[in-house]
Amino acid sequence: MSSRTTDAPPAGSLAGAGLTQAEAGRRLARYGRNEVEPPQPTPLHQRVLAQLRDPLIMVLLGAALLTIAIGDYPDAVVIGLVVVFNTGVGVAQEVRADHAVSALSALSAPHARVLRDATPHEVPAAFVVPGDTLILGEGDVVAADAELTEAAALLVDESMLTGESEPVDKAADDPISAGTVVVRGRGAATATATGSASALGRIAALLDTGRGPTPLQRRLASLGRVLAAVTIALCLLFFALGLVRGLSVGTMAVTSISLAVAAVPESLPAVVTLALALGARRMAARNALIRSLPAVETLGSVSVLATDKTGTLTEGRMVVQQLWVPSGVVDVSGTGYEPTGDLTRAGKPLSGEQLRPLKELLTTASLCNDASLRPPRPGADEWRAVGDPMEAALLAAAAKADCPDQTVLRKTCPRFAEAPFDSLRKRMTTLHHLPDGNVLVCLKGAPEAVLTSTVLAEPPELLDEARHQAALLAARGFRVLAVAGTERLVWDLPVEDAEHGMNLLGLVAISDPPKAAAAATLTACREAGITPVLITGDHPATARAIAVRTGLVEDGTAGQVVTGPELAAAPDTDVSGVRVFARTDPQQKLDIVHAWRARGAVTAMTGDGVNDGPALRQADIGVAMGARGTEVARQAADLVLTDDELSTVVKAVEEGRRVYDNIRRFLVYAMAGGTAEILVMLAGPLLGLPLPLRAGQILWINLLTHGLTGVAMGAEPVSPQAMHRPPRPPGQHILAAGVWQRLIVLAAAVTAFSLTAGAVARAMDLPWQSVLFLAVLAAQLGVALGLRARLFTTQNLFLPASVAASALLAMAALHVSVLQSLLDTEPVGWSGTGLALAAALAAFTAARLMRGAFHRRT
Repeated sequence: MSSRTTDAPPAGSLAGAGLTQAEAGRRLARYGRNEVEPPQPTPLHQRVLAQLRDPLIMVLLGAALLTIAIGDYPDAVVIGLVVVFNTGVGVAQEVRADHAVSALSALSAPHARVLRDATPHEVPAAFVVPGDTLILGEGDVVAADAELTEAAALLVDESMLTGESEPVDKAADDPISAGTVVVRGRGAATATATGSASALGRIAALLDTGRGPTPLQRRLASLGRVLAAVTIALCLLFFALGLVRGLSVGTMAVTSISLAVAAVPESLPAVVTLALALGARRMAARNALIRSLPAVETLGSVSVLATDKTGTLTEGRMVVQQLWVPSGVVDVSGTGYEPTGDLTRAGKPLSGEQLRPLKELLTTASLCNDASLRPPRPGADEWRAVGDPMEAALLAAAAKADCPDQTVLRKTCPRFAEAPFDSLRKRMTTLHHLPDGNVLVCLKGAPEAVLTSTVLAEPPELLDEARHQAALLAARGFRVLAVAGTERLVWDLPVEDAEHGMNLLGLVAISDPPKAAAAATLTACREAGITPVLITGDHPATARAIAVRTGLVEDGTAGQVVTGPELAAAPDTDVSGVRVFARTDPQQKLDIVHAWRARGAVTAMTGDGVNDGPALRQADIGVAMGARGTEVARQAADLVLTDDELSTVVKAVEEGRRVYDNIRRFLVYAMAGGTAEILVMLAGPLLGLPLPLRAGQILWINLLTHGLTGVAMGAEPVSPQAMHRPPRPPGQHILAAGVWQRLIVLAAAVTAFSLTAGAVARAMDLPWQSVLFLAVLAAQLGVALGLRARLFTTQNLFLPASVAASALLAMAALHVSVLQSLLDTEPVGWSGTGLALAAALAAFTAARLMRGAFHRRT
């Protein structure tokens, strides 16, 4: 990525006329285009090799070679297809994830207005160079980092970079960043940094980092290594014991290889892929689009949910919630910018004379206002703000108080002069002609800039009370405005000179209120053992207020709110006790995610802005808002919420736990069956059964139990206990928490019941090997049904149907002549079938008892 520094332009190159076209061309050649350069793509062969290095995939490749060696080509083809499919899906996911950095270029303005050769020009944003004079107006996306040289009532939305919900007032000499949006006013600025040297470029550098394996990938890799070692050891043991018993080398070699294939659950990748794909499909139906299949399971392991504030916990729209007038406090209902709601005091609606001071307050706020409201577009149901969101909230509140419409006000009381809001004055004043010829002075601003004796002609006691009320509202996280007004007979002096001797009309408390479901969602997180954390660029008081209102922290609790500057001063801060991080920058969001992960947490991070991109990328699960989020956030994330509701994350976590439970259930089933087959082969000779099963019979059992039946287990419904238990530790082995114990018990049960059936058949002079073959297969199918979390559910009819189909194919192996000769089997009669069914029923009962013993774990 080329370096683009921020040299000052040569003396005389600006001179009020901007750069010359020739100078702009030279700088473009020197600094390069104003765009974020994508990283070098990873070659396809490297992506494929990385996928094939997965230990379980390597075990499957070994199993494929073994099946080829014994001539079992159908199994070899199936295993090969599973490997190819999983590799293809993994490569496709990697390619999709690499779009995160390139999406930053789409955020830059496609065109920019610059001053060159003393003439305004519109040029592609990619051709803006350091030293260019940018001309900015309402709605413009800033094309480069710059320093303002002129600013008139300039208000800039920096939320996509800083996460701060309120637009920022800008004055001359202030810096302005690429990717921010001009909400109001106009200005001119000198470009200081472009491309990779700009704010967008620096965030792109943070995004350009790798991500480690998911918890599921780590667990399956560990399992693959264990399976490989144990399988080889047991098969060598069986081979040696067979030779000791005098069996031929050829017979023992073929049978040992068959056992190796049986011991490896080669359908595990198919089960995992199906479970993940079905989970992704169910999530999509619940407004959660998954962009990386392994992330489906990772959601089930999430232990920390780091959420942003604006639009996630809150509505993302400014709303007037309270008004204070000298007669008392009034509550304002309603949501968003929709101009409907009620004004109440102590829960009772106001009317008549009670509304008069409130109407005067809000009418004045509507006149001293540059915003407007737009009704819903066709197909939409939300009112929209045009201009400053805070001013739009004032208009909505005025409509709720039945104040005159803004259009009517502008006609009856036309504005003829104004002193716009700026960061020094902290107030805005407008002058209006009244129908009677007098002049109406309207003023609104920060309480500290309005509630003074130089501005207001009010008694000291009233000013003190107003300041006290403003402090109370600010402490609750409200943005507080003071509104004043007065009439003059005539006014031809500067507007600022009219800002004295005014009447205090009242205070307005504005906030971005929490969503109705936010508190319940955070409660659901805690019930599921997930720690919710708020990370925002907003003021600590605002962040704390939202955290208290949503139940994230308790009111009055100390130590749970930390600011970005405090983190910078103490980088070793223990994050485990912190629930709110305020005034954070993009790098600090990244540091917070790293700190939680260093403590062993599996993190999910929500976000919607450019500033959230690095943290979304580095979290175990990045969650982006689909409706209002930037393309950068969507591309960096693993999960995109189409409804922008945090509660959807909780639903996705439930699906993730469902997937993991189903994978573990399949492992218990498949590995218990494979282990049982090995134990049958080892213990059978001790009971007088010299070669319990032939190679073809082992492979047929493996095909029927690990095929449709095994795959169907990946579609099982969620366990009733899924969201009432803590997430699994990220370092926990996939066979831990009772899995290996159940596996061993069920393997022993299937072995015992099957060998008993075989021994009884031999004593009854039945074809014992065929009975044993049928009993081993039937017992495993009994386990498949017995392990169900919801035994009689109709949500996954595929499982009982596949069990029935496998049972029919097992009987076909005993009665269809082609299969009889291939598998060396023969009919067993009603007695032999009864023995096999008894083994199945006993195995089913053992599986149900195992579920009862471990009912809170799956």
